[in-house]
Amino acid sequence: MDAFTDIRLAGVSYAFGSHTVLNQIDLEIPAGTVMALLGPSGCGKSTLLRLLAGLTQPAAGTIHFGTRLVAKSGWALPPELRNIGMVFQDYALWPHMTVEQNVAFPLKMRRVAHTERERRVAGALARVGLSEFAGRKPAGLSGGQQQRVALARAIVAEPRVLLFDEPLSNLDSELRESLCRDMATLLRQLGITAVYVTHDRREAEILADRIVHLSAGRVDAIRSVTSSSGETA
Repeated sequence: MDAFTDIRLAGVSYAFGSHTVLNQIDLEIPAGTVMALLGPSGCGKSTLLRLLAGLTQPAAGTIHFGTRLVAKSGWALPPELRNIGMVFQDYALWPHMTVEQNVAFPLKMRRVAHTERERRVAGALARVGLSEFAGRKPAGLSGGQQQRVALARAIVAEPRVLLFDEPLSNLDSELRESLCRDMATLLRQLGITAVYVTHDRREAEILADRIVHLSAGRVDAIRSVTSSSGETA
């Protein structure tokens, strides 16, 4: 897996009409780092994630994945050409498909051979602890299990970058912390660069290597987390 990809944002700005959402963001995410974007609603964290995903274009500045330019003022490389995985808060699973079929879908779109597809799907489901649920439909799973399926689907295509948009916000607090710890372990096993949007400080401290605090469209502070216990450097 080509997982060790750094991300660099230089002078990135974005506005809705006359309202500036992001204002001259300079940010470096080292390869293999899990970085949490933390802040209240309206601070710009979800907009920043959309820019990283290629779902919208910056008004100013540049974004690089490694040496590759993926966005600049008025232009963005489409998501399907960025080799990214995304996990959303609403799971976004197809109800008519089994767990196995949901996870296999990105590989089918890439025309991965059937034997290789089966191998990768089995591996992804094993990583999230859902091998025995491969034949079930999403409706037969708990919320936590559905989110694990979404995570398996995000990693099965071996992306260079993983993006998370408040994926645990629909779960109760006890399940949220447990799944957050499992995700932290998995991300470190994969060694993949990840950006995780949340408004929950505890989540950020469990999951991330670094936490970026956003306020009113600007980077307010950046701090390192030395372990999943939440102790800071």
